[in-house]
Amino acid sequence: MRGRNWLVFGVGLLVAAVFLMNSAQLVGFGFPLDDAWIHQTYARNLAESGRWEFVPGVVSTGSTSPLWTLLLAVGYWLGLPYLWWTYALGVVCLLWLAGSGMALWRLLWPEWRRWDWLAGLSLVLTWPLVWAAVSGMETLLFAALGLWGILLVVRNTAVFSLRTNQNGHDGRRENIDAMKSAMWLGLLGGVLVLVRPEGVLVLGLMAVVLWWQEDTWQARLWGVARLAGTAVLPLLPYFAFNLWSSGHLWPNTFYAKQTEYAALWQIPLWRRFMQLLYFSLGGAPEGWRGISGAHLLLLPGMITAVWWAIKQAWTQKKWEPVLPLLWAGGHIALYAWRLPVTYQHGRYILAAIPVWVLYGLAGGFGLWASLDNPRLSWLSSRVAGLTYAVLLIFFILLGGRQYALDVAFIEHEMVATARWLAENTSPDAVIAAHDIGAIGYFGKRPLLDLAGLVSPEIIPLLNDQNALAKYIQTHNADYLVTAPGWPYEEIVNHYQLVPLYTTNYLWTREQGFNNMTVYQLKTP
Repeated sequence: MRGRNWLVFGVGLLVAAVFLMNSAQLVGFGFPLDDAWIHQTYARNLAESGRWEFVPGVVSTGSTSPLWTLLLAVGYWLGLPYLWWTYALGVVCLLWLAGSGMALWRLLWPEWRRWDWLAGLSLVLTWPLVWAAVSGMETLLFAALGLWGILLVVRNTAVFSLRTNQNGHDGRRENIDAMKSAMWLGLLGGVLVLVRPEGVLVLGLMAVVLWWQEDTWQARLWGVARLAGTAVLPLLPYFAFNLWSSGHLWPNTFYAKQTEYAALWQIPLWRRFMQLLYFSLGGAPEGWRGISGAHLLLLPGMITAVWWAIKQAWTQKKWEPVLPLLWAGGHIALYAWRLPVTYQHGRYILAAIPVWVLYGLAGGFGLWASLDNPRLSWLSSRVAGLTYAVLLIFFILLGGRQYALDVAFIEHEMVATARWLAENTSPDAVIAAHDIGAIGYFGKRPLLDLAGLVSPEIIPLLNDQNALAKYIQTHNADYLVTAPGWPYEEIVNHYQLVPLYTTNYLWTREQGFNNMTVYQLKTP
């Protein structure tokens, strides 16, 4: 088993290196999202001042993932190169995800445990997961920690079922050690919420499992109370800080993103769910044709494995195979309900992908094993395996190229604009901007955040450019910075502004978006 682990980990390191080398050859090292620079800014300021600030001197709750920010801050405290420290954290999360996936594979499908290396390889070769590992974002930490949490829940449920089947009702009493693990599960769930707010889904699933495992109301309430009591320990300081600084329980980003894309709620919920589900399965982000990931080839196997899991739960009361599906499906449903977006390669919903990959592989194994003709089973499995391997490599190469293009976009638009502001404006100039990550990191200027992440008073105004124009005017902004996809034409035309600087990055215009542009609002 140790040799198989090293194989998976080695391939994981190799594909991460491929992505980074693609970026280095095209534009250098960086991040493919402006939001990654938001985390870096919070982390650097925390390390330097000990305060949770995006703009120095202004406390704010613009980080959706305080735990990720704290991990990044460790690198600054230690004086490590921030890019490489961030990449290292992401790659560790990728390997952790693969290890948890392999363990879950052995637990759910012990008859195929010797193929756990294939499950691990499939995860480290799924290009959106590799992209996330070197993106500078917290999404892969959430996926890895979440899958590990589900693994512990499944293992706890399996132990409970085994003891109950062996000893009848006495198994509930003998399972006291497993029930004590509720406190550790609660602590894990609380930490997961510190990575991303949707970690509450895992907490809810843990509570349901603990409730089901007991047969008296007193024992059920006690088990859930232990879970909740330990989960709240890491969350109390977080919630208290949010309430003190912004008056809300959750960070500003939690509300800003939902307000920004509220128009999508007009689409029927079932359609939003099906679109996100299909995309997370490897389909095209728009429509029902096309493929964006090799794991779409596993769809027949996944459908089969899901059906078998539901059948086991219904007929045998065996719930372990259903639990990961409930988490992944619930994750998709939550985003379909509140934030049904597929942009940036589906970074919000990629936590579901590892579950689909594992079940797709297991269902495929089951389909081949069920064939009566051994020769047909052998031939079909080899053809499918070869096709899947070729597609994995093909999409890894495409993903590496796309990662480089994404980094180049951020470097030539956001970072270039931020550096221009740092060199050509006074340190006390007030900048009104939509994408503030790189501007906050390199510009270090007072900001009016037109996306509402660190300026929560803007959130109710996000869909009203006239109100935004008045806000900019009354708050004495010196410069307006537009962003690709956010030209703020009404504001520009209202002020009759003349651009001082534009990036002129051709690739952005080829995608149909405007370049970032700096406009002067007041005469110095």
